[in-house]
Amino acid sequence: MQTTTPNSPVSTRVPIAGIVLLSAAAVSLLLWLIYVHRAPPQYAQSLMFLPALNAVLNSLSAIALLVGFYFIRHRQIARHRTSMMTAFAFSALFLVSYVANHALHGDMIFPGHGTVRTVYLAILISHIFLSVVVLPLILIAFFFSLSGRFAQHKRIARYTFPIWLYVSVTGVVVYAMLAAWR
Repeated sequence: MQTTTPNSPVSTRVPIAGIVLLSAAAVSLLLWLIYVHRAPPQYAQSLMFLPALNAVLNSLSAIALLVGFYFIRHRQIARHRTSMMTAFAFSALFLVSYVANHALHGDMIFPGHGTVRTVYLAILISHIFLSVVVLPLILIAFFFSLSGRFAQHKRIARYTFPIWLYVSVTGVVVYAMLAAWR
């Protein structure tokens, strides 16, 4: 019988593989919604508040991330954990709202032209790419924290935090640009 310590690679292999598979499934669903699924025309005018809700949820996630960062810098571990759980909850609600919005309304095309379109696309492409990257990082960071592997949590959180914050903020920027040029 093989024994594992909490910090051994064997004890993390299965949960991390599950996290990667769950992340790949979520990304696959989103890609299907965006590139294959066509929104039913009868729902075109329903739940039109979802893009604004998505921006609010991204904003709240960014705020919770910054508050959590403040708390960990001041060694307030319990408050840090609460803030990060709050950021995760806002991000999870965002993901549900985002999927519902794409299922109902399909993709939104940016109407601007020239330099502003180039800037918008650069922000959007980096936002999309990094959102795919950050999902498994967030889940792995939570796994390490919740299983008491704080050294591993700290190592991965060093990369996860700025990417997650960037994705949250650029989600709001993408919404604002679409709203401004509508």
